[in-house]
Amino acid sequence: MKTILTLITALFLTGLASAQTFKVPPYQKFKLKNGLTVYLMEQHEVPLINVSAVFDAGAVQDGNRYGLANMTADALLFGSAKYPKAQLEEKTEYVGASIDTYAGKEVAKLSASFAVKDQDLLFDIIQDVITRPTFDQAEFDKYKQRQLLQLTMQKESPRAVVNSYFNRFVFEGHPYANPVTGTPTAVSAISASDARQFYQKNFTADRSAIAIVGDFNTADMKKRITSLLGGWKTPAATSPRLTDPTFAFSGNRVLLINKDDARETTFLIGGKGITQNNPDFIPVTVVNTILGGRFTSWLNDALRVNSGLTYGAGSRFGTYRNSGTFAISTFTKVSTTTEAIDMALQVLDSLHRTGIDEKTLTSAKNYVKADFPPRYESASELASLLTDMFSLGFDESFINNFQKNVDGLTVARTRQIIDQYFPKNNLQFVLIGKAETIRDKVKKYGTITEKEIKADGF
Repeated sequence: MKTILTLITALFLTGLASAQTFKVPPYQKFKLKNGLTVYLMEQHEVPLINVSAVFDAGAVQDGNRYGLANMTADALLFGSAKYPKAQLEEKTEYVGASIDTYAGKEVAKLSASFAVKDQDLLFDIIQDVITRPTFDQAEFDKYKQRQLLQLTMQKESPRAVVNSYFNRFVFEGHPYANPVTGTPTAVSAISASDARQFYQKNFTADRSAIAIVGDFNTADMKKRITSLLGGWKTPAATSPRLTDPTFAFSGNRVLLINKDDARETTFLIGGKGITQNNPDFIPVTVVNTILGGRFTSWLNDALRVNSGLTYGAGSRFGTYRNSGTFAISTFTKVSTTTEAIDMALQVLDSLHRTGIDEKTLTSAKNYVKADFPPRYESASELASLLTDMFSLGFDESFINNFQKNVDGLTVARTRQIIDQYFPKNNLQFVLIGKAETIRDKVKKYGTITEKEIKADGF
């Protein structure tokens, strides 16, 4: 037993030491003549290469054709000029490599992982997928039908859609409100030609970046990438840069989404958050760890452990380049809807009234520091980090100064962080449940707007 305890203690101390010493490994950053930003980072532990490419082509560029960015990103893998879809999949799978694409709120991404010995093939495929996608009509139509079915199925799971409703409610009138996966009406009207036009407009070299992390020589890789992508000719980006949302709402508001057969009420409570590059991001993260960012958080203790109102409750900050959201989230039986909401509000109020003591703060600091290094241990995570730095507007000082910024947080400073970033007024409530049962009970929280979950869109 003593040996086991000694080993556990050693592992714990090793983890803390890792947290204290972790720095972003050295990398080289440069631009090609076409404007493409390139990051190269050597990692020789395993004979693998990981690629992350990012494009200014997220859902914020959809206009009113919701889902177009998401469908365009997926369609990059429906075939390219040199590799039809079936051949692309066959060659990739045969060598045990992976290539994935997706779109988020602000950007589209391509990620790939493959063995060093297969790099000639995989870089050729990646170049063709990025620069010469064909947007095959037949493949696109089959995919669209799957998307429509998925959108319908999502409405059967409130926890799968509540975030989209919340974003739509909070960012009303701003592109951040655009639902990434779209709406049935919008998706039905999108064609392969629309995806091709979206690609031509938004996948431009001057607003894109690619990161390569793995077992290679930097000088050789620089020549390879310059040769592969230096000739990618695109017109300059024409989409306007995203403006900051104004958050026009004043006072508490309630969006009640009716689901007639709901046995539970799923809800989010929150409002304006922070950007990813906010200088107080780390202090905010530490404070939120206490409120709702870990299993032993105040919210989870109150709503799950002590009262049994839910199986889980938490809070989070969703961050973008120009804005963000804060939200408390949980679910409960329809009959205990207001009891759970009231308790969540009491916990938030307690944060403001009593603040955080030294013992609680120390515990949260240790948790955050121990949780930090594993996020960037693998080459694929480092590649993604580099392109996130490009798209979200932060640099390696966020990582390199992490330990110092966590350790430097004082109890007095947490009071300022709570007052500044954890909203207690103008709260926005999004509830999915049986409206007939809870409507009169939840009107005390604010002005109610009602929607049907089966209705098109968010």
